Amino acid sequence: MSDLVVVALGGNALITSPQSQDIPSQYEACIRTCEQVVQLLEQGYRLVLTHGNGPQVGFILRRSELSRSELHEIPLDVCVADTQGSIGAMFQRALFNLTREWPKPPHFTTVLTHVQVDPNDPDFSAPSKPVGSFIQDKQRADELQQTYGWKLFQDPVKGSRRVVPSPQPQKIIEFPAIRQLMTDGYCVISCGGGGIPVQEKGGQLTALEAVIDKDRTSSLLASQLDAKRLFIATNVERACLRFGQPDQQELAHLTASQARIFLKQGQFGRGSMAPKIEAALQFVESGGEEAVLGHLHQLSHFPDPNVGTHITQD
Repeated sequence: MSDLVVVALGGNALITSPQSQDIPSQYEACIRTCEQVVQLLEQGYRLVLTHGNGPQVGFILRRSELSRSELHEIPLDVCVADTQGSIGAMFQRALFNLTREWPKPPHFTTVLTHVQVDPNDPDFSAPSKPVGSFIQDKQRADELQQTYGWKLFQDPVKGSRRVVPSPQPQKIIEFPAIRQLMTDGYCVISCGGGGIPVQEKGGQLTALEAVIDKDRTSSLLASQLDAKRLFIATNVERACLRFGQPDQQELAHLTASQARIFLKQGQFGRGSMAPKIEAALQFVESGGEEAVLGHLHQLSHFPDPNVGTHITQD
């Protein structure tokens, strides 16, 4: 049986610039991304796709803010569910169109995915994930904070911005369905935006106001599927030491222990590369053969050891 790979696609899979945010532009970017995905399918890999949704959730929250005087609020769990459906639909359509002439075209489907988290996760006490737009009117920010209990991050230039918890994923609720679909030959799109965050309480699933890191959920999914590789596509060609400095050093290969040392040194940005390195480490230390981080436009070349940053066991 061909190798199974989980491919985690970042926000630039759909939005390539601030000027290309409308739906037609997102779909055009989706087609270009799917051209890379199709090349991996042509190489014989079995794929599960995950994706980010940060900008799209931000758009929904902004619409909710603008229509607050007339319409109900949209909670974060519904925002994530909405984007799983809309982004999954774009990927399915693009992949179908790109493979429809194949002698045996693949089947594609999207699984709306809930992910269980621990309600006692430390991030619920100290939210760290910014969402939505900046609020420059201090009176408005105070009103939102008092009315909805929002926690706000203050930027001295841009204003206030809501921050929400980003807890660790514990369990993928729809995992049995994802596994069965893979067994039946489907290419599955799942765990969009890290999953819809839920807790189990009294035998029931209840939604939580949080956003789960999609790379961490992708790593958990890859481990549970016994995937051979985890591909994390981003907007840089490689992870680097001293990123952005004159003596910047690109990293072609890291062992798990080397990656941990560099993480401890603070070499990778907390809001950018560090979560991806942590997700890659979680995967290889759980038995995965390798995790590869690299630029989205080189995704089809990730199996090449000369492309991207390859992280392996010691």
